[in-house]
Amino acid sequence: MKKIALLAFAFILFNCNGNAQDSKKEAKTYKVTKTDTEWKQALSEKEYYVLREAGTESPFSSKLNKEYNAGTYVCSACETPLFKAKNKFDSGTGWPSFDREIKGNVEFSVDYNLGSARTEEHCATCGGHLGHVFNDGPSKTTGKRHCINGVSLKFIPKKDE
Repeated sequence: MKKIALLAFAFILFNCNGNAQDSKKEAKTYKVTKTDTEWKQALSEKEYYVLREAGTESPFSSKLNKEYNAGTYVCSACETPLFKAKNKFDSGTGWPSFDREIKGNVEFSVDYNLGSARTEEHCATCGGHLGHVFNDGPSKTTGKRHCINGVSLKFIPKKDE
């Protein structure tokens, strides 16, 4: 009898779907919107893979990883300012890393693509995938490590005045 009750409980547990599993996320509308075809025409193959398909570039493959001049990092799809060079640090991970974003220009969501929850970052203007944020950054500043795909960024050097 115990086996039947346990089997029935397991069946119910694994076959119950909450409303969140059935409902699809409503697509957010961004200031900059394009069709897939338009994005493919506007972006390189690698940019499209990362920004539109939430891919990840290979570590140590971005020239921006070792860029340390003064300036601003903008979204490579829509040029929204995302990170300031003064907040960049060498995390040793092989991706450009920052301890903070430009407030209001980066949005966050949760992804479970690797089987556990991670905080994913998106451009707030076009929705492009940037990377992820972790809580293992510099303890003397924010403690955050915004681990960003270099292909998602374009560096705009500060102009001498």
